[in-house]
Amino acid sequence: MTVSLEKAAPTTPKRRFPLSTFAAKVVMAVTGIVFAAFVFVHMVGNLKVFFGADHFNEYAAWLRDAFTPLLPHEGLLWILRAVLLAALVAHVGCAILVAIRGRRARGPHRRRALPLRTFGTRTMLVTGIVLFLFLVFHLLDLTIGAPPAATDVFEHGDAYANLVASFRRPWAAAVYIAAMLALVLHLVHGLWLSAHDLGVTGKRVRAVWKVLGFAVALVVAVGNTSIPLFILLGVVR
Repeated sequence: MTVSLEKAAPTTPKRRFPLSTFAAKVVMAVTGIVFAAFVFVHMVGNLKVFFGADHFNEYAAWLRDAFTPLLPHEGLLWILRAVLLAALVAHVGCAILVAIRGRRARGPHRRRALPLRTFGTRTMLVTGIVLFLFLVFHLLDLTIGAPPAATDVFEHGDAYANLVASFRRPWAAAVYIAAMLALVLHLVHGLWLSAHDLGVTGKRVRAVWKVLGFAVALVVAVGNTSIPLFILLGVVR
């Protein structure tokens, strides 16, 4: 009987992404709250359209000139854009990371006939993609003024006229309203998940968090949806 004295070749450890799944979920929760705060404030600003062209354009001009000369022209806008872009990259990147790890952990078997309460979870990816595509459309339409999203009469600096001209197109208004419906689903479930991911355990706090998340999503959706509807009805011209 012979015994082999050969040593087994050392196995190379698999490289793992340095960010843990827990940390990735925390990043998603924090960036999600940042986005929720932004869309709420953005909605409040958008509602100024109901006070007329002068008031709305003055608000748009203030955003470009805010804190000057401490900040350069459009300095505040570029700071906000940088923060939101960083949050978007972190949010999407962590979502992809968590999804890949979840799929690997699940293996080839998939659960079927999930209960209705998981509808929000199952639609997070779809609503996220819809919102990302809408963001691209929205920037081309009302920020950059690039075709085919923008109208032929787009004029830089005239935010009121650009907004009204855009939503006079029924298809553009429909795209905006559909995006707001996706935003409701994404915000409601996303803010609820953020409570879990940030370690909120108290029943009362979680209940209040859930109500606030639903209220924020509903107010943002109703407020933003009212703008294209009133433009289509001719109330805002």
